[in-house]
Amino acid sequence: MSNSSANRWENYYTPETVAEAVELLQRYDGQARVVGGGTDLVVEIRRGLHRPIDALVDASRIAGLNTIDQDGDYIVIGCGVTHSQIVRDVRIMRYGSCLSESCGVIGGPQVRNVGTLAGNVAHALPAGDGTIGLLALGGEIEIASIDGTRWIPMQESFKGPGKSFINRHREVLTRLRFKPTGTREGSAHHRVMRPQGLCLPIISMAVRIQLDENNTITKARISMGPVGPVPFLAESAMEVLVGGTASAEQFDKAAEAALASVTLRSSKYRASAEYREQMVRTYLPAILTRAVEQATGSTP
Repeated sequence: MSNSSANRWENYYTPETVAEAVELLQRYDGQARVVGGGTDLVVEIRRGLHRPIDALVDASRIAGLNTIDQDGDYIVIGCGVTHSQIVRDVRIMRYGSCLSESCGVIGGPQVRNVGTLAGNVAHALPAGDGTIGLLALGGEIEIASIDGTRWIPMQESFKGPGKSFINRHREVLTRLRFKPTGTREGSAHHRVMRPQGLCLPIISMAVRIQLDENNTITKARISMGPVGPVPFLAESAMEVLVGGTASAEQFDKAAEAALASVTLRSSKYRASAEYREQMVRTYLPAILTRAVEQATGSTP
């Protein structure tokens, strides 16, 4: 039997409620899987990486989970929201620009029109652009199971390359959220990729930064990938920034701190380790500068 036929499923469900989706997963007792836009699933099937299952449970049609909303202190993104919706949303463009920018470089228009941020996060690839953007914003995710729902910091969901602590056979990632950037706060994202053909990122980075009235950095988050088995929060670089003045010198120090905490590998699909190191030294200070310009209102 060919890989394509061995990896097919017999039943496809589009539940209208979270409770219905969870019930379906329990009914199939581990032999069903949650999908969103299905773009990652198609790649897995083509590569023969998708183990046989009995059913797919499409969470993108669940009522109320295909919108972006303001809920108290958070901007909340339903699991059915596509990358294209995020790119066009004026609230995210203004108050979470690194997420809008990161979702805007995923695949082509057709992929962005179908693929979802929730699927990007649940798939847990170390270089998922939307994941890198949301990680810099301090994103959280809501998980629904037979035991109810719970919110967790997104970074706690990553287990390994393509492996999430979310059990896609028994749990549903229902919503994602982040706190909007506020006064004297900004964010930015940049992806370095090959100019032709292969769309794998050489390096993807996002930042969120907050300044006081003296341009001292009071808060900072830096996310990167692929620099290890999971999307990476560069805590050592963040520590270098906080308490210092927003300056080119400080940003260069942060880049060196980030590089000291990761091991970049050479890859025929991406680039040499030396080249990727240079891209961090070049573009991490650049996106920190953009975030500061946004925070201070000096963006052209």
